[in-house]
Amino acid sequence: MSFKPSGIVIPVVTPVDENGNFNEASYTKLLNYFMDNGIKGVFPFGTSGEFYAFDNGFYRHVLEFTVAHVKGKMDIYAGANNITPQGAIELAKIAEDCKVDALSVLTPLFVSQTQKELEIYYKKVADATSLPIVIYNNKPKTNVTVEPATIKELAKVPNIIAIKDSTGDMTNAEEYIRLTRDNPDFDVLMGRDTLIYAGLWYGAAGAITSCGNIAPRIAVDIYENFKAGKYAEALEAQFKLAALRIASNMGTFPVVIKEGLNMLGFNVGKCMEPIQPLNDDQRAKLKAVLQEIGLL
Repeated sequence: MSFKPSGIVIPVVTPVDENGNFNEASYTKLLNYFMDNGIKGVFPFGTSGEFYAFDNGFYRHVLEFTVAHVKGKMDIYAGANNITPQGAIELAKIAEDCKVDALSVLTPLFVSQTQKELEIYYKKVADATSLPIVIYNNKPKTNVTVEPATIKELAKVPNIIAIKDSTGDMTNAEEYIRLTRDNPDFDVLMGRDTLIYAGLWYGAAGAITSCGNIAPRIAVDIYENFKAGKYAEALEAQFKLAALRIASNMGTFPVVIKEGLNMLGFNVGKCMEPIQPLNDDQRAKLKAVLQEIGLL
């Protein structure tokens, strides 16, 4: 396919007001923040975007708004996540209607599939859409993983173009890259913010980074400095982003991302229930990290 994932992609949070309605003004400010800082792509309705909390009408509205505002200045990936292939396909059809560039499809939740069942799942979704698909492996959240041998097979499907690896397991990412390195139409994107620099050395095409919501320029500095051969500068940027990623372990994800953005004046609101805000001690620690890395 002509679409080629690369660079730094942000799984954007979903800003809401006090009633849980989409906050268009805050979202616009966020998208502009990303574009001003060199972000290559934006990804609504990932884990950071609390995809599980919104209905299909909300989903359509946010995607339409994103496409209208971005106007081709960033790639747009849309999360299409569901336990059943039929549910994922329904979201894929909405995303197609909205004219996004690609889909991110998470492994099904709750059901502990075999590797063969995962292969069937992804092939069924791929057959039902013309959009490029990025497989999303987030084993720490789903307790489901797509093994490297399975990815080698799925990479042969024409519109399955990449995998986002959020396992945090560098050996797993390395195996994805090793087993698909002879396939020019398939790429690996790092999904663990502490491993972007390491992944680039192995040959990853870029990263989808949740902490990039707060620190897009730092994330871009990892990628751009690495590509320019400025490895010391890239590593220093990685250390800064790592401090923020480790801080995001406080509370229930993505509360640290949203609260960090609120501290920076983006007013993205609270996480959807049952997620609760940080306590005062956690908030003070987050503020200290933001100050340490030069954002406050």
